[in-house]
Amino acid sequence: MLSLAQKRQFHDEGYIRIPGVVPKVLLDEALRAVNHSIGEVGLGGEDMENNRSAFHCAELLRAPVILDLFYKSPVIEIAEELMGKGNVMPLKQAKPYPRFPLSLGEDAPEPRGHIDGIGSGTNGMPKGYYGRGFTAFAVVYLVDLLEENAGNFTVWPKSHRAFEAYFQKNGHEVLANGRPDIPLPEGPVMVTGKAGDLILAHHLMFHTGGPNSSPNVRHAVISRLRHKEVDGNEYAAYTDIWREWPGITEAMNGSKEEALAN
Repeated sequence: MLSLAQKRQFHDEGYIRIPGVVPKVLLDEALRAVNHSIGEVGLGGEDMENNRSAFHCAELLRAPVILDLFYKSPVIEIAEELMGKGNVMPLKQAKPYPRFPLSLGEDAPEPRGHIDGIGSGTNGMPKGYYGRGFTAFAVVYLVDLLEENAGNFTVWPKSHRAFEAYFQKNGHEVLANGRPDIPLPEGPVMVTGKAGDLILAHHLMFHTGGPNSSPNVRHAVISRLRHKEVDGNEYAAYTDIWREWPGITEAMNGSKEEALAN
C-alpha cells in the first residue's frame, strides 16, 4: 500500500522508488537467465530495416523468468494503486538492460537525457514521428546500486510537469521537430537502491541510463506499463499528464480537501 507521501512525491517529482518489492528467489532466477544469455547467447535482436542494432538478452524479452518479476510480485498491484484497479494492460514483454562499465581510466560523462517516442531516423522511428504508447516506466533492480555512476536509472525530477506546461503553451505538435530543448527544474538524479527495489516513473519523465564507472555490470529490467486507454489518450496525455493516473488525482484532490478543512 502506497502512502499519501509517496503518491505526492510521484505527483511532484514524477517518480518513486519502492524498496524490496520483488522477492530474492525471482531476482536470482532472472539474474541467472540474464548472465547465461550474456555469456552463452550473446547479442541478438537485430532489425537493420528499422535501424535497430543488436542488444543483449533479446530472447528473454517475453520469457516467463523475466515477466515473473512483475506478475509474481506486487509490481502490478502497486501500479494499479496509481493507474486505477484493472487499468493496467497485460504486460507482453520486459527488457533486461545490462549496462557495462566504462573502459579503465575513462571518467563518467554527464548524463544526457531524453523522452521516449520521438523519431530520429536512426532509432527505429522515422524523423517527424512522435508517439507515446505507454503510461509508466517500471524498473526493477536485479543487483544493488548503492552509489551513483553505476549505470543507475537516472531521472530529472519535475521534468514531466515542465514538459506538460511547454506543450500546453506550444502544442505537442512541436515534437515532430524533435525534442524541444527547454529549461528543466532540477538536474539529474541517479537513483540508488537495492536488488528488488521498484522504480516507477511517469511517461513524460526526462530520463536516461546513467554512466557506469563502477567495476560491476548494472543489471535491471525495464517495462513500459500501459493504461487500458493509452491509445485513445495518445496525444492528449502530453498536455494533460494525469489522464491515466486516477490514483494520483484522487490522492491530490483528497489532500487539498483535507488542507481546506483544516
